[in-house]
Amino acid sequence: MRGRRLGVLLVLCGAIFLEGIDVAMLNVALPSIRADLGLGTGTLQWVMSAYVLGYGGFMLLGGRAADLFGRRRMFIAWLTVFLVFSGLGGLATEGWQLIAARFVTGVAAAFMTPAGLSLITTGFDEGPQRDKALLVYSGTAAAGFSVGLVAGGLLASAGWRWVFFAPVALAALILAGALAFVRKSPEGPAGGAVRPRIDVPGGLLVTAGVVLLVLAAEEVSPLPAVVGLALLGAFALVERRTAEPLVRLGVLRSPGLLRANAAALLFSAAFFGFQFLVVLYLQEVRGWSTLRTSLAMLVIGIDAVLSPTVVPKLVARYGNARLVFAGLLVAAVAYGSFLPLGADWGYALMLPGLGLLGLAFALVYGPLTITATEGVPESEQGLAGGLLYTAFQFGAALGLAGVTGVAAGHADPLEGYRAALLVPFAAVLVAAASTLPGLRRGSHRPGPGADLLGAGGSDDHADPAALRRAETPQEARP
Repeated sequence: MRGRRLGVLLVLCGAIFLEGIDVAMLNVALPSIRADLGLGTGTLQWVMSAYVLGYGGFMLLGGRAADLFGRRRMFIAWLTVFLVFSGLGGLATEGWQLIAARFVTGVAAAFMTPAGLSLITTGFDEGPQRDKALLVYSGTAAAGFSVGLVAGGLLASAGWRWVFFAPVALAALILAGALAFVRKSPEGPAGGAVRPRIDVPGGLLVTAGVVLLVLAAEEVSPLPAVVGLALLGAFALVERRTAEPLVRLGVLRSPGLLRANAAALLFSAAFFGFQFLVVLYLQEVRGWSTLRTSLAMLVIGIDAVLSPTVVPKLVARYGNARLVFAGLLVAAVAYGSFLPLGADWGYALMLPGLGLLGLAFALVYGPLTITATEGVPESEQGLAGGLLYTAFQFGAALGLAGVTGVAAGHADPLEGYRAALLVPFAAVLVAAASTLPGLRRGSHRPGPGADLLGAGGSDDHADPAALRRAETPQEARP
């Protein structure tokens, strides 16, 4: 990769790095924010969940908007919104102001991230080149999280508001790079003259449904869950009848695609719930500083090194499905090692589990990104990215709500944390079980669209032109 293509990859990796560092820095600064603004645990959880809800709730809308209105346009416009509202979050003086700023920042990420991912999947040829780019991309996301842990500790020591101001400077640099390197993409699925229209009713229905389901998990209340499911049912009806659906339902007929997104949802729920608990345990039970906490969590960032170096070789040899399954089992061992959490645990007891979690993230995140976008036609790459990141963010919201609800049911904080740690442990076991059907199917590296955790690509979302290209030897392609 050289020239403009390398520049584009660096810009897009910078954007996913920004998203990772933003979330990680906020996570380690939560106790400082709680102390300064006087927030309760439930309100504090919504500082995280507001971002996740905006991100996950609007992701499908954002992904489809990238396909319809131009990936570059959506990427640059919403990167600008991300920049502005990150800065406004740092100026908040009340809990509700911070929550509102985080929600809008999440919405901006929901439009920016699938646009960035689809710029990679449409800009690099499907196969080893795209796989390498996606694994570098996922490794950069992990690096953002790792750097964010340390940077968040350092910045929060000076004042938690710097956790919001620092991403503003980084976003400005990425914005300048995007204007210089990312070329304009044609509007509409095929760049035609017909003006595209977005399915706003569908977007509003799915967003409201996701928000209510997370609220149901937070409050352990059946009413929001029932209403949320009803709205998602209405969303399915709208998509079936509209001429330009937000989500073409044929895409969802691939069992492998559904398994990939289910695994992403459960893995994300486990990861975000676990890190939320561990940060609170280290700072509020053990009395560690934000910097010491962030340095303790840094070992998870080993996946930033493994994803672009070791994982591509493992993908070539064993395939994505086997790596995802193995990674989920490794994650189960990591979370299981924390179940007997004690009040005076030393770092030596925590280090193996944290290291295993970094390995698990490397084995799962990149291969899931590949399988969720492989074989999907170019005109729906934004949608494919939107589906994947919706699963990741919806899972994160459910994980945060789940562990918070369990922990809050215990008077003793340590007992609450121990009970809540069962949530991520169970989630990754269910995720691993959901991928088993894919392991029983054929080759570990089939053609485009067929390695969706082992299931063949559905005719409903296969791109005949892409399949013909895949059947043509590389040296014979134009």
